Amino acid sequence: MHLFNSLQKEYFAEYQMSQQKEEAVLNESIDNEEKENNQDQNTKETVVSDDDIIDYSVKPEFYDPNLDDKDQLWVQKRKKGQSSDAVLSCPACFTTLCLECQRHEKYVTQYRAVFVVNCKIKKGQVSDKGSLKRKRVRKGGGGSAGGDESFSPVCCSVCGTEVGVIDDDEIYHFFNVLPSEC
Repeated sequence: MHLFNSLQKEYFAEYQMSQQKEEAVLNESIDNEEKENNQDQNTKETVVSDDDIIDYSVKPEFYDPNLDDKDQLWVQKRKKGQSSDAVLSCPACFTTLCLECQRHEKYVTQYRAVFVVNCKIKKGQVSDKGSLKRKRVRKGGGGSAGGDESFSPVCCSVCGTEVGVIDDDEIYHFFNVLPSEC
């Protein structure tokens, strides 16, 4: 019986050791999970600013400090020294439509021009804009233009937005544009 008790004690001791090892492994895995969760929380709480990421010692690839000066020279070359009341742009896509224009005397949101860029005329369509009535001086004497003048719609060639009309004398009348004061 004494032998049975000693075997039983030995078996029980081994059982306790295995239980302790399992608990140690379990505790270690729980500790590891807690550490990982804490690290995740710490990394989530850590905010990295753009100043930490951007390397200011390298010249930016898409930045040209002289671009504004180059654009100004291009515009001056195109305008050939002539003054303009505004530079007109499309209201939908901001494409430049006219560099030289004259503001209407009565309707301050309307402009007229002879030379335009990025505009296309809708051929075959006639537009009747009542607000575009204007007086014209004829060679034979003073008088107002009759109702026989026709207008064709003018659209932005980039996005297709109607920005004005062109008359029979090939003068563009803009009424749906964004003016940039010169």
